[in-house]
Amino acid sequence: MGFKCGIVGLPNVGKSTLFNALTRTAAAQAANYPFCTIEPNTGEVAVPDTRLRQIAGIAKSANVVPTRLTFVDIAGLVRGASKGEGLGNQFLANIREVDAIAHVIRCFEDSDITHVDGRIDPAADADTVETELMIADMESLERRIDPLRKKATGGDREAKTILPIMEAVLELLQSGEPARALQVPKGQEAAFKGLNLLSSKPVLYVCNVDEGSAGKGNEFSKAIEEKAAIEGAGVVVISAAIESEIAQLDDADQADYLESMDLKEPGLDRLIRAGYDLLGLITFFTAGPKESRAWTIQRGTHAPQAAGTIHSDFERGFIRAQTIDFDDYITLNGENGAKDAGKARDEGKEYVVHDGDVILFKFNT
Repeated sequence: MGFKCGIVGLPNVGKSTLFNALTRTAAAQAANYPFCTIEPNTGEVAVPDTRLRQIAGIAKSANVVPTRLTFVDIAGLVRGASKGEGLGNQFLANIREVDAIAHVIRCFEDSDITHVDGRIDPAADADTVETELMIADMESLERRIDPLRKKATGGDREAKTILPIMEAVLELLQSGEPARALQVPKGQEAAFKGLNLLSSKPVLYVCNVDEGSAGKGNEFSKAIEEKAAIEGAGVVVISAAIESEIAQLDDADQADYLESMDLKEPGLDRLIRAGYDLLGLITFFTAGPKESRAWTIQRGTHAPQAAGTIHSDFERGFIRAQTIDFDDYITLNGENGAKDAGKARDEGKEYVVHDGDVILFKFNT
C-alpha cells in the first residue's frame, strides 16, 4: 500500500534541497532559478520509529524493516498556474497523484536567493499556492456540474448522489475556502474523495527557516503556525540547509552535529512523522527471529485488511490475529512472556488494529 506526500511551493523556497536531504540523493537538482525541477522526483524514506528496534531486540531478529513513506518533489508553482502559467498544468496534474501536500514556505531572508515575487511574505506565499489549487478546482467542478444536473433531472441515481456534494464544494470554493473545509455528510466520504479535488488534500506547512532559527523558529514561521492553527493544518519548522548537511553524515557524526546546533533530532524525522500523521496512518508490527517489520495502514483498518498489506492470501484466508499491545510486548519480554501473562489476544475479523500492535496472523491458504 503506497502513500505519497507531494512537496510543493513557489520556486526557490528550498523544496528540492529538502527533497535531496530526505532521500539522501542528488536526484532533484537544487538551483537558484525557477523550474529547476521539471519532472516530479520520487523518493521513499523510512518512517522513524524507535519501537521497531525495541521489538527486534527482544525477538532477536536477523533483519529489521521499517515502514516507508513516499515523497514527491513537484515543480515550483507560480501565480497563474491554474491558467497554465509556468509549468502550471504539469504542476496541477502531479498534485492530483499524491495523497497529501507538504507545502514548503520560505521563512528566511537571503539576498543571494531570489524570491519569485521579490519579497518575503510566507502567508502570501501560502495563499498563492492555495488560491491556484482552488481556482483549478472551481473550473473543474463548473465544467462537470451542468451535465451532472441534466443527468440528475433525468433520474440518474449516481448523479443525484454526487450533485449535492459538488454544489456544496463549489459554493465553499467560491466563498474562498478550500474543499477540505467541507463537512462531508456521513456516508458520502467516498463520493467526495472521488471528486479528486486539489484543495481537498490535507496540508502540512513546512517552514524552511535559517540555520539560527531551526530550534525555535522565527517571526516568519510563527505567522504560518498561526495560519495553520486556524485552518487545522499541520506545521513543521525545519532548516533545509541544516538537513542537507546532516544527510551527508553518518549516524555518529549526525549526533555530534545536532548537539552542536542545539537540536534534539533531525528536522526530517519530525517532517516524516508529521507527513505520516497527516495521512491518518498508523503502524503495526510483525516480529520473529528472521525479521521484525513495521507495516503502514490507514487508521480504522480491520484485521483482515491489515493482513492483506502483508499478502493478499493473508486477507483471503484470514482466521484470526494474535495481538499483543506494544507496551505489553516490551514489558513482558516478547511473545512468550505475553502469552504466559494472558496478554496475547486472539482477535477476529471485526477487530480494528491499533497503532503499535504486534500481530501474528493465522490464515488458511
